Amino acid sequence: MGRTLKWFLAVIALPVSLFGQVVLSGTVQDAENNLLTSASVIIKDSAQKIVTFGYTNKEGFYSLQLKNTGVFQLTVNALGYKAQTVSLNIESHTVRDVILDKDAKELKEVVIKHTKPVREDGDKVVFDAASFLQGNESVLEDLLKKIPGLNVSSEGTIKYGDQEVEKIMVEGDDFFEKGYKILTKNMPVNPINKVELLRNYSNNKHLKGIENSHKVALNLTLKEDHKARWFGNLTAGVAPQKRFETKANLMKFSKKAKYYFLGDANNTGQDASGDIWHLIRSVKTGEPGNIGDNQKAETALQADFTLPNLNPRKTKLNNDRLLSLNGIFDIAPKTKLKTLLLLKNDRLDFIRNSHQTFSLNNTSFVNTEEFKGGKSLLNSFGKIELIHDLSNKSTLEYTIKVNRGETKINNFPIFNGTPLRNNLTENNRLLDHKILYTYKANERKVWVLGGRYLTEKQPQILYVDHFLFGGLFQTQAKSSEQKSSDKAEFMGLSAEHLVRGVNNDLWEFKLASEYRKDIFSSSLSIHSDSMTLFPMEYQNDLKYNTSDTYLSASYRKKWRNAGLSAQSNLHYLDNLLCISKGEHSQQLMFFNPTFSFDWKVLEKQKLRASYSFNTTNAKVLDVYEGYIQTGYRTLNKGLGDFQQLNSSSFTGSYTYGSWSDNFFAVLNAMYIKNHDFFSTNSYISERFSISEKILIHNRSMFFVNGQADRFINLVSSNLKLIYGYNQTNFKNVVNGSELREVTNNSVDYGLELRSAFKGFFNYHIGTKWNTHTVSVLHTKNKFTNNLSFFDLYFVFGAKLNLKIQGENYYFGNLKKGNRQFSFLDLEGKYIIKENKLSVSLICNNLLGTSHFTNFSISDISTSIVEYKLQPRYLMLKSEIRF
Repeated sequence: MGRTLKWFLAVIALPVSLFGQVVLSGTVQDAENNLLTSASVIIKDSAQKIVTFGYTNKEGFYSLQLKNTGVFQLTVNALGYKAQTVSLNIESHTVRDVILDKDAKELKEVVIKHTKPVREDGDKVVFDAASFLQGNESVLEDLLKKIPGLNVSSEGTIKYGDQEVEKIMVEGDDFFEKGYKILTKNMPVNPINKVELLRNYSNNKHLKGIENSHKVALNLTLKEDHKARWFGNLTAGVAPQKRFETKANLMKFSKKAKYYFLGDANNTGQDASGDIWHLIRSVKTGEPGNIGDNQKAETALQADFTLPNLNPRKTKLNNDRLLSLNGIFDIAPKTKLKTLLLLKNDRLDFIRNSHQTFSLNNTSFVNTEEFKGGKSLLNSFGKIELIHDLSNKSTLEYTIKVNRGETKINNFPIFNGTPLRNNLTENNRLLDHKILYTYKANERKVWVLGGRYLTEKQPQILYVDHFLFGGLFQTQAKSSEQKSSDKAEFMGLSAEHLVRGVNNDLWEFKLASEYRKDIFSSSLSIHSDSMTLFPMEYQNDLKYNTSDTYLSASYRKKWRNAGLSAQSNLHYLDNLLCISKGEHSQQLMFFNPTFSFDWKVLEKQKLRASYSFNTTNAKVLDVYEGYIQTGYRTLNKGLGDFQQLNSSSFTGSYTYGSWSDNFFAVLNAMYIKNHDFFSTNSYISERFSISEKILIHNRSMFFVNGQADRFINLVSSNLKLIYGYNQTNFKNVVNGSELREVTNNSVDYGLELRSAFKGFFNYHIGTKWNTHTVSVLHTKNKFTNNLSFFDLYFVFGAKLNLKIQGENYYFGNLKKGNRQFSFLDLEGKYIIKENKLSVSLICNNLLGTSHFTNFSISDISTSIVEYKLQPRYLMLKSEIRF
């Protein structure tokens, strides 16, 4: 850990210099002692060059920082008042109040023009894109990472505080909903003029100002010379090490038609689309009229592999192809048509070696696995959305989604010295219809009617050429084949009525009915030289129907600085399960209440708290009765009956600051009490493991996370502090033990510093620690890991820029000498013709790190896993913009 800390301190010391602090502050008011808001305050030097500037806040106060002392000229302007200019000798912290006289003269000309980097207008915060560009940005995601308050994860998920954005629009229209990564990872940054953050956003325009929304969305506005014309870019790169990248963007955004076309092919680990299921199954939580977002066919078999938490350029051994064709058309004055077609073909290779040590009761053993696998994915997804305004008060929306997917996984593990082969094939067939009707009776009343019909099939076949469960059967089996299939059908209707009272209170009423039917089957066949067995306890053939009709009523009382909400949900549940044991039915009623409270303590401080009690119904993968071979050495069994799970949750949050401040902080906490939960009764041996689902009572989870951002004017940098803690307690049974209580604790903390210089150099540096502890009975395992990183950006004039990225990973529980893994990447770009032609030289994995080792712990084992990484390569890439 000492080496890691020294490494980080050496990096963080590079860009930071100390300056003396010179501050000029004061108030601006008129002759009648009225404080003036948004008055401009400008400081010029003796050569009449602007040194710094600012605006007065709501209290008429201003504060400006200077790098040097001396004689300066202070000019104060406010609309409707005479400008005042005074000369000041500023040597240290100087206070100067200014009184302006009213000016009745008509303003003939604009003397000073300046675009504020951040402008707040009610629920909208507007960021001037040019103010945050540092010269080395290529795509939209690069820009969003530099906007304060927005957090962009390594996978591309964008959050405002801890809340993910709903969508990213271009000139007011949305292409991808929660699948916005296609846009952020590919759209070139140069056409963007403004980035608008929309708080309290309503997806339904008729609900704006009526519903109580806390959603967040982004809208991009374009430069005038990029509106209503075709533009785009073409990128191509090649490396001698047989690595390539090609990408083409073509787009046009006019008032009546918007187009966005994307083509991508690469084998450098890039994922141009992100997780496409965010696009196929875009979830709109709590959206009035929305129903069935959580419905999907279930998959029981698993043979997939997971990548380590590193940049995909290091971990993904891929060969990807993507084509995305998207259009939005105003086909009539009141009718809009949105179309989307996505074709995706991926090939992913994967190599890892693992060493897993088990300690169970009085038994200990070690399993080793040399794993080589490959996955191919072919997906075709289409979406059509029709939006028609029946009048100024009513809108009808219809959406249809179709998906066809095929996945093939071929794995070749060597388990404890025995070579194996297991193949998994699965198909997805999805058809999804959704309709939404909104009628706004007046400015305070809205009706929303929604309906949905969805069918999805998910058949799977797992083949294993060795049978490791020989001790369970009286046969010399050589291979096995497990088939599984779930055909899900969902129908739902909902009607909601929202009423905003004259005193700003909000009433919401909802009546909905949801029906789901699952036809689930699984069959295990065991093959030997002489016969094929179909053991009875390893077959499943069931029908599971659930009908949930519920009435929801909620009320929100709003005072000046506080709000109180209460919601009641009354459900009538009807279950029908048909299995080999016979037919089981269940009818019951249950009540789910929710209470929430929010309070604006002071102008910059907000508190929120909520409590809810929830009852959830068992799913099809909880209720099957026979065993299923879910992996090449795992067997699982369900309950064989339906159950309901009850839980209570408490949440709270505290927010300090706003966009106009240099300091912004958020603290969130959540406590969940599972009064009932599904756990496992497992038998784990050296060759295989068997798990049976059981119902247990009382599990708790506690989460807290916080973030603080402080912009330090002295060094023109934003300092971010992050903290997170979570604790979970659960119970299970392993190898005939008594009920064991397991406690997991995890602590995350770190800091980041990102500069906002206007010169040739900028940086983003940080370090993060994670401490994880697992306690079972009287046994405790613990480890501490660290990640430190630096991103250095150099802009040498208008033609040349350089980016240097470094990462260092430290794993406390690995052997000495093998605890740290370092990476270094370089990218230099030369602009031949501005916004037209550029060439880049990319050095990936310059240190030649060939593998990455991770350490993890659980309640039954400790694991050391080594992953193969992308090799070092040097790529020459060119980009043409048009």
